[in-house]
Amino acid sequence: MQPEDLMLKHSRLNYLQASVEMLDEKWQEFLLTDCYKELLSIDAKLVEIAKTDIIYPPKKLIFNALKLTNLYNTKVVIIGQDPYHGENQAMGVAFAVNTGIKLPPSLRNIYKELSLEYNVTMNVDGTHLINWAKQEVLLLNASLTVIKDKANSLANIGWHNITDAIIKHISNKNSGVVFMLWGAYAQKKAELIDKSRHLILLAPHPSPLSVHRGFFGCNHFHLANEYLESLNKTSIKWT
Repeated sequence: MQPEDLMLKHSRLNYLQASVEMLDEKWQEFLLTDCYKELLSIDAKLVEIAKTDIIYPPKKLIFNALKLTNLYNTKVVIIGQDPYHGENQAMGVAFAVNTGIKLPPSLRNIYKELSLEYNVTMNVDGTHLINWAKQEVLLLNASLTVIKDKANSLANIGWHNITDAIIKHISNKNSGVVFMLWGAYAQKKAELIDKSRHLILLAPHPSPLSVHRGFFGCNHFHLANEYLESLNKTSIKWT
C-alpha cells in the first residue's frame, strides 16, 4: 500500500486515528488492509461510547502493544483478555500497568513465577513488561478497550476479529514464535496457530483463582528461551 493510501485511510478514522498513526508502516499496512472494515466499525462505536463513558486505555495507547513490537520479528506472544478497567491502570500492553499503580494480582503472580524460575526478587513496577515488548514479546489483549469500572465491557464491538487476525497473521508469516496461552480463554486461541511452525505453551491463568492449579511451576519463561535458543534466536531477558 502506498503512503498516500495509508494517509487517506487514516483520515477516515476518528477515535483510533492517533493510535494507528503511531505504528510503524508494517503494522499500519496490516491494520488498514486486512482489518480496515472492522477497524472503521469499531472506530464509529467508540466515538459514540465516548460521549457517555470513559474508555481505557487513552486513545494514543490503544495499539501500544503493536507499537512496541515488530510484526515480523515477534518472538513471543502472550495473550490477555481485556485492559484493566481502573483509573490510570491500562497502558495498552496486556498485564502491564503504569508506574505508581499497585500491581494487580495476576501481574504479581507472573512476577512470582519469574522469581521461582530464576531465583531472583522481582522488585519492579508494572511497566517492567515494556522491557519484554522491546525484545519482541507481543503482550496482546483480545479486546483492546474497556469502559471504566466495567470489566470486559467492550469485548463484543469487534476487537476479537482484529486480534484474532493478528494472531493468525503472526502464525502464518513468522516461524518459531512462542505462544503463551494462560487460562481457558487464551487457550481457545490455539486453533488460530500453526502448531507445526510454533511452540504453544499452555497453563492456568495467573489470577488468584487459578494460579495454584499449575501456573506456579509452569516454567514457561525458561521453556520459551530454550525454544528460541534452539532456533538460534536471542533469548528474552525476563527479569
